[in-house]
Parts: sequence; C-alpha cells; structure tokens
Amino acid sequence: MEAVIVNFRRGRKTQKTNQMILTIKGYDKEKAKSLIKKTVIYRPEGKNNKELKGIIKAVHGNKGNVRAYFETGMPGQSVGKKVEVI
Repeated sequence: MEAVIVNFRRGRKTQKTNQMILTIKGYDKEKAKSLIKKTVIYRPEGKNNKELKGIIKAVHGNKGNVRAYFETGMPGQSVGKKVEVI
C-alpha cells in the first residue's frame, strides 16, 4: 500500500530528520494501529537507486497518521513523496 510523507517529526525549534509523519488514505486512528511494526520503503528518484528503509513505530495524532523511524536522515525532497508500506 502507498503512503505519503507529510513532514518531519518536529518540535518548535528542532526537527528529527530520521522520523517522518506519514498519511495513509482511508485510515483512522484505530485502523492505523494495525500498521505498527510494518516496513516502509522510500525510493528516491534519480541515478542512485538506493532504498531507505524504516519502521512504523506509533500512531501520530487522532486522524490516522503514523510515525515512521528511518535508518538514516531523510532528505528534505522526500516531503510530499510517496512511500511503500509492506
């Protein structure tokens, strides 16, 4: 299934570049709980076909968004792009 990266997880003055907030269409808070511990793969466009993998660790908020932790920091270009949830 596909999800969209909404933003970095951030505070007022900091942002955590390896933690992203994802939105999945049609999911509310209860359905999003079933996605915890699933794998997320981000494939950037371009010459290097390097995959960045992450894990969904928690529900974020009441609208069904989830929080994914990636192995490395994510580029700013990833915001608004699609990722694959396995």
